Amino acid sequence: MSNGKEVEDEGAVISGKLLGFLLFGITLIFVGVAVLVVTSLILGGSGSVGGVILIGPIPIVFGAGPDAGWIITISATLTVVSIILFVVFTKRNRKYSG
Repeated sequence: MSNGKEVEDEGAVISGKLLGFLLFGITLIFVGVAVLVVTSLILGGSGSVGGVILIGPIPIVFGAGPDAGWIITISATLTVVSIILFVVFTKRNRKYSG
């Protein structure tokens, strides 16, 4: 039952560059994991793992292994840098768009 007006749902519009970066990032993650697995199998050494997961404003930091401290520090630093870049680019985009 329409009143003569059509409503179109455009959904989320993603630019080609953004989609390319997204696919590139996912590919890098899979390649990195594959390299770590192959290296660990070939060299037979111990591995370390660490990272930061953000759920809203709450960071969850994890790590295991002999070099986990360094990995956690690098992960936390990259997380802070990513958040700062996100805020800067968001403000810049709002400034230019309206």
